[in-house]
Amino acid sequence: MAGYLDGDVRAFEQLLARHRRGVYAFILRFTHNRDTADELLQDVFLKVVDKAETFQNRSKFTTWLYTITRNLCIDHLRRMRHRKTSSLDQPLAKGEGEGMTLLDKIGSNEPAPDSSAHSRRLGQLIAVALENLSPEQREVFVLREQAGLAFDEIASVVNAPVNTVKSRMRYALQNLRTNLQGMGIEP
Repeated sequence: MAGYLDGDVRAFEQLLARHRRGVYAFILRFTHNRDTADELLQDVFLKVVDKAETFQNRSKFTTWLYTITRNLCIDHLRRMRHRKTSSLDQPLAKGEGEGMTLLDKIGSNEPAPDSSAHSRRLGQLIAVALENLSPEQREVFVLREQAGLAFDEIASVVNAPVNTVKSRMRYALQNLRTNLQGMGIEP
């Protein structure tokens, strides 16, 4: 970041290459929509460019980056809460599946007949188990396990004490284990 602030455009390219995947994974877990995640990913890095002068070396760049990411995700979810939701029985728009409803497009809980990959099914079950966590637990889990942030960095991102973050992680792991056991998976 210091290089970018000194005018080195390649430094920003390095930041983007280094953090794009982790930020995208975090946004996707937060929003559950690839198109939205793509848009918010762009917004995050536009905000990084726009607010670069406000970055101070008191915290790590990743802490600052994930704080921006989290805030944009929260803002997006707030905006979406006020929008009208579609009925599962409402016919899809032209070109999205003539005569189909949203319910028809949603896959069942069973693995696809042509897919016998155990790991794919397990991944789906883990995703469902993650969705059953509280938002605070899921957020800490994703920041720790997928983004690779340390507990003190997560504490800065979510604006909570480190012990609270550790507690949320402990409960997230316990609840994931319980959720997976309830689905017949022994972690």
